[in-house]
Amino acid sequence: MPDRGGGPTGPRMRVGRPSRRVRTLLMTLGVLAVLGMAFTMFAGFWTDWLWYRSVHYSSVFTTTLWTKIGLFFVFGLLMALAVGFNIWLAHRLRPPLSAMSMEQQNLDRYRMGIAPYKRWLLLGITALVGLIAGASASSQWRTWLMWVNGVSFHEKDPQFKLDISFYTFDLPWYRFLLGFGFAAAILSVIAAALTHYLYGGLRITSPGARATAAATGHLSVLLGIFVALKAVAYWLDRYGLAVKSSDFKATDNWTGLRYVDANAYLPAKTILFCIAVICALLFFATLWRRTWQLPVIGFGLMVLSAILIGGLYPAIVQKFQVQPNEQAKEAPYVTKNLKATREAYGIDDAQVNEYEGTSKTQDKTKLRDDVGDAASIRVVDPNVVSPTFQQLQQIRNYYAFPTNLDVDRYSKDGKDQDTVIGLRELNLNGIPKNNWINDHFRYTHGYGVVAAKGTDADSEGRPVFTESNLPSQGDLGTYEQRVYYGEKTTEYSIVGGPQKEIDYSDDNGEKTFSYTGKSGVNLSNPINRAAYAVAFSEPQILYSGAIGEGSRILYNRTPKERVEAVAPWLTIDGDAYPAVVDGKIQWIVDAYTTTNGYPYSSRTTLGDTTADSLTATNNSRAVVAQQNQVNYIRNSVKATVDAYTGQVKLYQWDTKDPVLKTWMKAFPGTVKDKSEISQSLMAHLRYPQDLFKVQRELLSRYHVKDATTFLSGSEVWQVPDDPTNTSGDAVPPYYLSMKMPDQKAQAFSLTTTFTPNGRDNLSAFMAVDAEAGTSDYGKIRILKLPTNTTVQGPKQVQSQFNSEQNIAETISLLNRGDSKVEYGNLLTVPLDGGLLYVEPVYVRGGGLKYPLLRKVLVTYGGNTAFEDTLDQALNKVFGAEGGTTSPPEDDGGGTTKPPTSGNPTVQQALDDAQKAFEAGQEALKKGDWEAYGVAQKDLEDALQRAEDAQSKADKTTPKPSASPSSKPSSKPSSSPSPSSSPSG
Repeated sequence: MPDRGGGPTGPRMRVGRPSRRVRTLLMTLGVLAVLGMAFTMFAGFWTDWLWYRSVHYSSVFTTTLWTKIGLFFVFGLLMALAVGFNIWLAHRLRPPLSAMSMEQQNLDRYRMGIAPYKRWLLLGITALVGLIAGASASSQWRTWLMWVNGVSFHEKDPQFKLDISFYTFDLPWYRFLLGFGFAAAILSVIAAALTHYLYGGLRITSPGARATAAATGHLSVLLGIFVALKAVAYWLDRYGLAVKSSDFKATDNWTGLRYVDANAYLPAKTILFCIAVICALLFFATLWRRTWQLPVIGFGLMVLSAILIGGLYPAIVQKFQVQPNEQAKEAPYVTKNLKATREAYGIDDAQVNEYEGTSKTQDKTKLRDDVGDAASIRVVDPNVVSPTFQQLQQIRNYYAFPTNLDVDRYSKDGKDQDTVIGLRELNLNGIPKNNWINDHFRYTHGYGVVAAKGTDADSEGRPVFTESNLPSQGDLGTYEQRVYYGEKTTEYSIVGGPQKEIDYSDDNGEKTFSYTGKSGVNLSNPINRAAYAVAFSEPQILYSGAIGEGSRILYNRTPKERVEAVAPWLTIDGDAYPAVVDGKIQWIVDAYTTTNGYPYSSRTTLGDTTADSLTATNNSRAVVAQQNQVNYIRNSVKATVDAYTGQVKLYQWDTKDPVLKTWMKAFPGTVKDKSEISQSLMAHLRYPQDLFKVQRELLSRYHVKDATTFLSGSEVWQVPDDPTNTSGDAVPPYYLSMKMPDQKAQAFSLTTTFTPNGRDNLSAFMAVDAEAGTSDYGKIRILKLPTNTTVQGPKQVQSQFNSEQNIAETISLLNRGDSKVEYGNLLTVPLDGGLLYVEPVYVRGGGLKYPLLRKVLVTYGGNTAFEDTLDQALNKVFGAEGGTTSPPEDDGGGTTKPPTSGNPTVQQALDDAQKAFEAGQEALKKGDWEAYGVAQKDLEDALQRAEDAQSKADKTTPKPSASPSSKPSSKPSSSPSPSSSPSG
């Protein structure tokens, strides 16, 4: 009878079949999982390659990739060989089994257990350490490229007389090699020691010798290599003193040698180097002596020397030689630090001039007339009026403006004017219905530029637009208005295929468009579609019918993202800004080369130094991921990103920067020559804000050139907090067309103020010529105020403004109900030895969701005015009328009225204007915003009638001798215009 319980035909055969199916299923799932992981890795690699090829910077991708691969394999292989060879050698040097002690014989079961897998275990260990080492080495691709391509600075450090390039390009690579050597030596010692112990070469509990002669020789050589590397480390540490950071007196992050470094640490490092070399030789000598006695003694002496010579001796020198006479001892080294820091940050040519802080001119009329020459005072704050642009020029909910607009210069009638500018970008949160098709196919781009005069507001307190509407029209002429790349375009879009895009909407309905540019990656290839479906975790990309022939995917669409991707060696400025150049909207991006290896130059942290009240509320303006310290910076590259095509161009700006030259050698052909910058583009280039913020932070201490003064700390300044808000962050620098005392004409400038450390009065005013293409571009001018007099600083001006009773009452009135006062930028302008402060005041509310310019604060020479317009405020402060204004007359009772006229029609219109003004003031006192608005409309109509009647009379009866003040204006700056009305 057959064996029913378990024979060949019994149940065991039936049980075996499902187990094979399970194994097959598991193997299949495993293979699929491996293939899935492989394709995911391939998708990331492939999409990156396609993107770099689409922007014509494939050389950046390939150079970076091959450098990483080369470092990975070379150093991974070296580490694997070092560890694997020492494991093999320790196994080869094992004692015979008969010579093993009882302790080692007890380990026999472990040896027997790994014996069948000995080769695989060796390969596994070496592969693991090789992978880790290779991955670590591949992250050093920047260090390698800078070392192999480094160019000379043609400047030597003051201590060792080595070219600066040694510290910036060579020393970091040598330190990496040293660290790799230490890691290899330590891992080899551990691996060899474990192998010797496992196979009897080392004994812990057994009597007799603790190690065989072979194990002793092997391990002594490895320890000798470790100590030899320590000797090299001591020698490199000597040069490292020139770039060593420490906190010292008036500055944190001091870099360079001090007295104790030059006279204690430097000789100590040299002595320790010699001791380490001798100690290493003693370890190597163990190959012949076969005893640990001498090397152990030598190693002990080296450790003791490190404690005494390297630690205790410098502390004694600092305590008993430096501290009793610190200024005299440290002065020569401080002088070196001052010189190096000023050179490294480009502030060595900063011009510091004494400035009185008060005007001695008695002619107030002249002072009033000089204001127009001193500055084109900007009353439109780009950091306040974005909601106004949004409300008046958004047109459709799916458009939006950035939180902070930009300031640029545009020429009209041959004269440059400061202009506040922003792009109408795509806002996906505002589209009627969010779904995959709408978000990525239908709504793909913004449309048009909106610009306004920086120095004017209209009668309602709104910006005076020079480019507006949809499509945009105005002073900028004809240009490609579609914005596919911008600061708000953070999502990918698929364009150019069968699905039409919404171009813009007008009274006739929606206009459609299909992208015709060559930007993006073509999705016609199914492999590309599959790769992007995986990369973006969106399977619809693979099978959607909305993608077809000609479809292209656009991503990495913000200007900063694109520049960072094509030039990963650059640090990007936090504020990219748009400009209309040669019929195209171009994003202009400033980029920096940096290093932290400039000897004697003090370090700064870019993320902290560039923070201010704007970056606190708008992270997009911050210098991204820059918490690493640097002690050298140059605005070496100006980059542009086309808002329609996404094309990125890098232009060499600093032609002398050796760091940029090094990167240009590493990535040839990526940076265009400076001569290729067109004049039309040059007109919009400007001095970058983040560089200026770094420089002003350094100049708060390094404006002095005398070591004694620097050490005393008596001349330390600080950047004041922004007085217009309660964030407690630094005041941002402001762009302004202005004239410094030594300049003959206004120049587009970037300005800031300083206060003494711990006080609020003004200590200095700083401006840099920001107009590219001029001979003075980048010239820093500092007006230093006398220390024996007190000149009000920004915070004090703001406090005075808030404390004056009549101003406080008006502010309280404007803050009534749902209205809210918002303070604009507090601008500082040097004027005839004194300082003029101007601050626009906006009101948001009263039924409106956006701020309108309602008042202007002006302070000069202790006099303060808070009026409806800038001209009115200036007239009141100086007690004189400007040459270009037509101020109202005073009837002696404190009531203003328009000027009189001999023309009955004009006079009637002026009388009506006076009545409307009085009605408006009465309504303002009662808080009747509706009546106030009607009165302001009547006032504007009356003034317009007066202007029209006077113009008609002038045509029929010429009066060449007429005084300018006799001609009424439709918007007399001193008359009570509707711009004084609160929101409502």
